[in-house]
Amino acid sequence: MQTKRSTYQNRWLPFLLLAPQLAITLVFFIWPASQAVKSSFERTDAFGFKTTFVGLENYARVLADPSYLNALGRTAIFSVSVTVLSMSLALLLAVCVNRVLKSAKFYTTLLVWPYAVAPVVAGVLWWFLFNPTIGLLPHLLDWFGISWNHRVSGTQAMILITIAAAWKQISYNFLFFLAGLQSVPQSLMEAAAIDGAGPFKRFWTIVLPLLSPTTFFLLIININYVMFDTFGVIDATTAGGPGQATMTLVYKVYTDGVAGLNIGSSSAQSVMLMGIVIILTFIQFRYVERRVNY
Repeated sequence: MQTKRSTYQNRWLPFLLLAPQLAITLVFFIWPASQAVKSSFERTDAFGFKTTFVGLENYARVLADPSYLNALGRTAIFSVSVTVLSMSLALLLAVCVNRVLKSAKFYTTLLVWPYAVAPVVAGVLWWFLFNPTIGLLPHLLDWFGISWNHRVSGTQAMILITIAAAWKQISYNFLFFLAGLQSVPQSLMEAAAIDGAGPFKRFWTIVLPLLSPTTFFLLIININYVMFDTFGVIDATTAGGPGQATMTLVYKVYTDGVAGLNIGSSSAQSVMLMGIVIILTFIQFRYVERRVNY
């Protein structure tokens, strides 16, 4: 079997085409990451005038800090909650839209719009909706005997940032789930229906296994999203409060580094956060991918 290969008259043309992307990756990703690793082994004063090499001291202090361990536990709960909520609702919406043939494009457009909203804007939106004084939802919850005030309740604050972060990610998950549903062969669904399989059984035994590659991909993307891209949502809604009840790992990096001016500790936390994400990704590819049907 012969394969087609692209040939270039100028041997340097492929490198020139790759140069802009490589430059962006080097300047905005590789260089900052290397600086974070370097700073994690140093101690810098608040004014940046003096830097001292301290080895692994920053990492030892971070691991011995109870607030960091608490933030680690909150991040685990937050990651699982946002991932499950956003992916399950996105799959439900994708199934509903996929069954509506005539107006599917219209509903798809409406459901995709939230993805264009910036994380900070999404956080401000849900902050207004759940505001104990002027928000609409707290007044509705009062009818059911639920007193809502996320400013004093850590549990309610965690629920708020979970809803806001999941709402922001539903549109992204919806697009991929809808594309996966539309690629399911109708012949399999018709054959299962002829054999007497009901809608739920057809979805459980045919659709879900065929969606496993999409689900596996979205699982990795959503974990990375929660770990890194939810800073704006948290900052706009709760700012890590009340009483550090919503202080996740990514927000603690900002609090210690920018607000506390502890560059060494913040850099060590950012390196550890990257390591956690790499380990989680490795575990998913090593063990979860075995259940994926390609």
